[in-house]
Amino acid sequence: MPLRWQEVALPLVTITVLILLKYVPLTEHLPLARAAGVVAFGYAAFLALRLVQPEEGIMVEGGWAELRPSLVEYFACYGAAALAAILLFAVIVMGSIADPTQLIATYIAVILLASGALGIGIAGLFTSTRWDNRQVRHRSAMGRETVLDWSDVRAVRPNWRGITISAGNGRITFSQFHGGAAQLATHAATRAKRNAEAASKAFAL
Repeated sequence: MPLRWQEVALPLVTITVLILLKYVPLTEHLPLARAAGVVAFGYAAFLALRLVQPEEGIMVEGGWAELRPSLVEYFACYGAAALAAILLFAVIVMGSIADPTQLIATYIAVILLASGALGIGIAGLFTSTRWDNRQVRHRSAMGRETVLDWSDVRAVRPNWRGITISAGNGRITFSQFHGGAAQLATHAATRAKRNAEAASKAFAL
């Protein structure tokens, strides 16, 4: 699946902000150059893992195809959690001798990294999405299951959370980083187009 503009813009904006903050008197003494280096390294790893993201879902019993978390999601989730733990440990050990501004910035970074790891885990690693010729099913991290019939699908749209399949009785959103996401998005778009054409013909009659 090709890169979306958000995947390119976010790291570039982050690095640019870190560079600009280096010239602000209040934050110029923070290790912002190192932070920019970490962001650049993480983005390079992200691009490398995106190249090996599977385009097709995994076939499971009963004729179902299933999305699986990709290396991108594992890297992002566990990498962010590990970095948050390292920063928190550094704050605990060196908190007494560190500058207050550095402590506040580090705490904010820990909260953001931990929140990101939790969000990726809930939205990506601990969900299940599968489909066959009749239905698409999604089970959230909380155990809630949504089932859509392909005959009811009306639209497929990307958004900040991933890709959303909309039908008359509900909607399913899955991560664009899942292995097989491209296959499911293409299949859903094809079904939505067929349903729209069938509805138009029926209306014309």
